[in-house]
Amino acid sequence: MNMLLMRLRGLVRKEILQILRDPSSIAIAFILPTVLLLLFGYGVSLDARHVGLGLVVDEPSAAATSFAAEFRRSPYFTPHDFASEPAAERAMNDGDIDGFIWLQRDFARQVTAGQSPAIALFVNGIDANNARLIENYVDQSWAAWVTHQAAQAGIANPTPIDIEPRIWFNPAVSSRDYLIPGLIAVIMTLTGALLTALVIAREWERGTMEALMVTTVSMHEILISKIIPYFLLGMGGMVVSVLIAVFLFGVPLLGSLVILSLASSLFMLASLGMGLLISTVAKNQFVAGQIAIITTFLPAFILSGFIFDISSMPAPIQLLTHIVAARYFVAILQTLFLAGTVWSVIVPNLFALLIMAVMFLGLARLTARKSLD
Repeated sequence: MNMLLMRLRGLVRKEILQILRDPSSIAIAFILPTVLLLLFGYGVSLDARHVGLGLVVDEPSAAATSFAAEFRRSPYFTPHDFASEPAAERAMNDGDIDGFIWLQRDFARQVTAGQSPAIALFVNGIDANNARLIENYVDQSWAAWVTHQAAQAGIANPTPIDIEPRIWFNPAVSSRDYLIPGLIAVIMTLTGALLTALVIAREWERGTMEALMVTTVSMHEILISKIIPYFLLGMGGMVVSVLIAVFLFGVPLLGSLVILSLASSLFMLASLGMGLLISTVAKNQFVAGQIAIITTFLPAFILSGFIFDISSMPAPIQLLTHIVAARYFVAILQTLFLAGTVWSVIVPNLFALLIMAVMFLGLARLTARKSLD
């Protein structure tokens, strides 16, 4: 046992010295997550802000001016006035605006008569998500204007239903608060797999792996010596990512730090297991990097629920998501950050991460051979 611990300590020390001498591992663990978080955090948003919206008023009136003012006050729109509907249509075709509203001649008369005037809304539907957001924002502005007009006329409730929305878990309705926790899982998938896959492939290229093979150390010891330092390095990157999310982007962290640490540890072991598995197939850094991106980063980005809702996917694709470890980590992160420690969500996903970690590490051990074949 003492000889085992001495060999293991020596192997781990070798890996640590190699990390300190090779800045690429530190860059993957710390700089890559930071850069990706900054790029995605500031560059990616599912919110539509300052949308170019055309306003066409056939017959100026106090009601039309009041209605247009509702959009000028909105943070979602940047209104542009057009003299006619064809002019607004040309602007939308040219991409100058994303949609326009057309108030026809009888708008003021219908408002004065106490009727509900119809307004024409034209939206560029090339970006379907953006089109739906614009439609919802216009509906909100329309409802706010109707309520304001009714209050001025002394009508308590202009509509038969008075909706008072309560937004749970993300009261600011900010896509950034939703995206950043999921992005951490995607980034840690990539860094965890690359940390082991590229480093071991580099050892094959440099011939140091062959030198290990001719020693008395076992394959178990070699794998453990690879896991320990890169696990610590990956968890360091995880800490940096969480600090950036909380203190730079202001994402609330409502759940338990202990549970977050446990989930991150299991997920990092699963990611390192994937990297070790890749390293048994690819002994070239370029090939290992390509395999890591295709088999870890892309599934984590597309099939984890980070952006695309899993329940909206076809049934076969939903089944496929169950073998993507990031799916379970994304669910845990979004819950811990935005909702708190919700055990009904956290426990099954923690158990799934444990299974994934054991499965990938086990496959890595089964495929690893102490031979040069």
